[in-house]
Amino acid sequence: MPYLTTEKRASIFAEFGGKATNTGSIEAQVAILTERIVQISKHLQSNKKDFSTQRGLMKMVGQRKRLLSYMQKHNLTGYRALIEKLGLRK
Repeated sequence: MPYLTTEKRASIFAEFGGKATNTGSIEAQVAILTERIVQISKHLQSNKKDFSTQRGLMKMVGQRKRLLSYMQKHNLTGYRALIEKLGLRK
């Protein structure tokens, strides 16, 4: 079950990373993790006993949290813009 197609991944990197080949930027990594977290959360709503996927989801949430805390320390204005753009921290 592929969560992100190649085209969707490239469009996310282009939107958040500046260009499609900039896959290492923190903004792009957070955006990819957010998209995967949303899709896996939908999967887990209908498959409540899928504990291995649930563990993977928790690892992704922790990774996104670490990336966001790094970004908050080093680029506060970019952090605020990214949070607003992704709709996190309501």
